[in-house]
Amino acid sequence: MQKLSVIIPCFNEEEMIAKCLESVKFADEILVVDSFSTDRTVEIARPCASRVLQHEYVNSATQKNWAIPQANHDWVLIVDSDEQVTAELAGEIQRILENPQYDGYWIRRRNFFLGKEIKNGSWRNDRVLRLFRRDLASYEDKHVHAEIELRGQAGCCQERILHYSFRSLDDHLRKVGRYTSWGALNARAGGLRGTGWRIFGHSAGHFLKSYFVKLGFLDGTEGLIIAMMEATASFLKYGKLYELQKVPPKSKPAR
Repeated sequence: MQKLSVIIPCFNEEEMIAKCLESVKFADEILVVDSFSTDRTVEIARPCASRVLQHEYVNSATQKNWAIPQANHDWVLIVDSDEQVTAELAGEIQRILENPQYDGYWIRRRNFFLGKEIKNGSWRNDRVLRLFRRDLASYEDKHVHAEIELRGQAGCCQERILHYSFRSLDDHLRKVGRYTSWGALNARAGGLRGTGWRIFGHSAGHFLKSYFVKLGFLDGTEGLIIAMMEATASFLKYGKLYELQKVPPKSKPAR
């Protein structure tokens, strides 16, 4: 069987890190990469992790690209600190590593919001490429929403990973603030411009697609909140892009 290194990037996740670490104890190495947490995250992680490293955070892609070469084993599984690997997924990964047929594997996610699993809307087909050969993968050079670029063939796991990304509206709003700043930078780098039509059209389109086309209304009030937040995120992203055109940024967006 191929040996496995799990990489867990984290920052101020004292509420979630213990359960995340417990869920990956099947791995041969657990590497926690902390971006200088100010809570008890590192204290909680040290007894459970093989190693705890600290590295200055620029964005998610940069942090993970720095972390991947730190792994000791050829196969890497990246698990965010707000995620948990189920026993079923752990078993499937171990079977895959007995005789890997691909160079990387997509893993679908079960997403939870305000304590409820979200089964519809834009989250219903959420998947991430997280299990891969260390030397054949790196993240895209993007400020946010970067995916793995795999220099090889990818398969897909059948089991899912649990994802508790937004545990409150305040938590959601803080992340939206950061992600939309980074998203505006991505859009500018891609040659897009912020216009009134783009600000309105994308915002309305995100709501309609999430709530009606992808049946987000079947998730009840939570589905409505998510659709509205996605519309708000789109509004902020393109509004910030418009702002960048008017006033060039003087500093990096806050974490």
